[in-house]
Amino acid sequence: MAYSIQNIKSNLVGGGARACLFVVSFGYPAIGETSGRKLEFLCKASQIPQSTINKLEVDYMGRKVKVAGVRPEFEDWTVTIINDEDFAIRNDLEKWMNYMNGHIDNQQRVSPEDYKKDGYVTQLSKDGSELRKYTFKGIFPTTIAPIELSWDSEDLEEFEVTFSVDWWEASGINYPKGDNGTGNA
Repeated sequence: MAYSIQNIKSNLVGGGARACLFVVSFGYPAIGETSGRKLEFLCKASQIPQSTINKLEVDYMGRKVKVAGVRPEFEDWTVTIINDEDFAIRNDLEKWMNYMNGHIDNQQRVSPEDYKKDGYVTQLSKDGSELRKYTFKGIFPTTIAPIELSWDSEDLEEFEVTFSVDWWEASGINYPKGDNGTGNA
């Protein structure tokens, strides 16, 4: 097979997916959130989740045979958010955390079905259409990172938020209708 630029171009569907074309969203619990759709515009970084299956090694006549094991705990999901002067997104996230466990009284007044929500990363094509969507199931914030302040910086403020994830599902390109990444349509 001859290697040429034409081979690369013909196999790079749509010119390749772009890391900058994505939208992040998630639902809040009943906290009276005020940030609305701002997250879609101010979330500047996220990830498409890693997929992992542990391997099991079985000894057989002095050799190790490797077989598929189980999926380990799903990795946390981290997003980076640009802060604006109304602090709306950060305020809503802090209210979410206080809803789960208060700063002052250290009491948890809600059950997991009240505070666990779904989060989404949608990969977009260059024309803005949805290519693939990842749904993070049962998320809740575990860390809201500090915002660094400094007199020698003119950068916009930003902060990371880390969410615990029960599991994730994928939909879109290469998944038959009704298949959530489990292989079951």
